[in-house]
Amino acid sequence: MERPPPPVYVYGAEYVARCDAMSKVPRRASMVHALVEAYSLLPHMRVVQPRPACMEEMAAFHTDAYLQHLQQVSEEGNEDHPDSAEFGLGYDCPASKGVFEYAAAVGGGTLTAARCLVEQKGRVAINWAGGWHHAKKDEASGFCYLNDAVLGILQLRRRFDRVLYVDLDLHHGDGVEDAFSFTSKVMTVSLHKFAPGFFPGTGDVTEVGLGKGRYYSVNVPLQDGIKNETYYQLCTAVLKDVYAAFHPGAVVLQLGADTIAGDPMCAFNLTPEGIGKCLNYVLQWQLPTLILGGGGYHLANTARCWTYLTGVILGKTLPSEIPDHEFFTEYGPDYVLEITPSCRPDRNEPQRIQEILGCVKGHLKHVT
Repeated sequence: MERPPPPVYVYGAEYVARCDAMSKVPRRASMVHALVEAYSLLPHMRVVQPRPACMEEMAAFHTDAYLQHLQQVSEEGNEDHPDSAEFGLGYDCPASKGVFEYAAAVGGGTLTAARCLVEQKGRVAINWAGGWHHAKKDEASGFCYLNDAVLGILQLRRRFDRVLYVDLDLHHGDGVEDAFSFTSKVMTVSLHKFAPGFFPGTGDVTEVGLGKGRYYSVNVPLQDGIKNETYYQLCTAVLKDVYAAFHPGAVVLQLGADTIAGDPMCAFNLTPEGIGKCLNYVLQWQLPTLILGGGGYHLANTARCWTYLTGVILGKTLPSEIPDHEFFTEYGPDYVLEITPSCRPDRNEPQRIQEILGCVKGHLKHVT
């Protein structure tokens, strides 16, 4: 049996430097890459240098008016432009100097990864700096200026008729769901926290898509404290039925690490091992798969998580001890790869989990 080509790993020094400038996750891209490198994983992957997305590529989803305004305020570093509020720029998406270049870099990273799948240069392509799933076509939202996940899906659609988007971030993947809510060619699946006042406030199980896309949006709303075993059982139960109903030709998997124990969001109680089992479940489909990052605001834990998941993709068990490298001191006091779950209670009642599963199964009966 022919061995699959090595995974594609999107990386460039200039690219990481641009991503490091993201004010909500400063230096995170460097920390992730440095740990992946310290564990000697790079020789097992095809490292591909991305180029920034051009205006035309970004306009495949975003409006010209939004992109032009983002470029203008980025050049000026004008955080008080009177039109910025109209485009979602402000409190959680400040219009700081250079933000357009950051957005173009991330968009280009995900497009590069998607193109490698379209051109059959690998079966798995990784862009840990991507996964900014909240941005709308004409506005920034929730730390996201450009919806690279949408751009990646559109790129994959050039070759693959049906694309499945699976979002395991703590927050509802609203921007991606909205972008494809009227089509049956892209199915979106999101497992997320859903509670009053919690951003973005959407993603109840009853939200299923619109028009021709009705029942092609799947939402799994969860409460605080969910642990690995329940999450894995729920995730795989949903994905088993989704796969059987939808028959995707390619998959985009957003693996935001804000679900991990210790994250400042203080919501879910997962560990990288739990996410890794869900990732492995998707990988066993052996479909072209685009892997993206997303949230993750405990920077060392996010680097731990995505490095561990890179090992999962490669089928490698990584040593527990963090190797000595540039950011070694960030991993104290224990300096190990593992993350210990907290003692917080799981607020997800088994009966409610079964109700959600029942709803999802009912909706998927309408998918053809």
